[in-house]
Amino acid sequence: MIQPVLALVAWSMIMLVWLYVRRLPALVRYAISEARLQSGEAIRQMPPQAQWAADNYNNLMQQPTLFYALCLGIFLSGLSNPGMEYLAWLYVALRIIHSIVQSTANITTIRFCLFLASSGVLGLLCFDALRIAFRF
Repeated sequence: MIQPVLALVAWSMIMLVWLYVRRLPALVRYAISEARLQSGEAIRQMPPQAQWAADNYNNLMQQPTLFYALCLGIFLSGLSNPGMEYLAWLYVALRIIHSIVQSTANITTIRFCLFLASSGVLGLLCFDALRIAFRF
């Protein structure tokens, strides 16, 4: 169960680099000052493509925290089984695909479907862990 956690952490770091690769040139191109950054005006003036990777990085700091806690709890308690590992890897794959969609084309309908799918997988993983831990 630790491998999917490490994979999603590594992917988050890749998205952090992608964020800077996309955003820094826009910040330089638009000669954005500190005052404009603080007011939020600068972000609104950048092209959307410069913001998409940042938005995705923020998303990777939200729901996946539940995934990390759940997987580490499963790993440390010894509850892991092949089905749980499959669900964990499926969650990671869906989040990576979500990142790619959001950071490139940013098609909201596709992103929403991927988010729903990954949320469902996370819910199944949680239910499976609860079922085993509480023997129901």
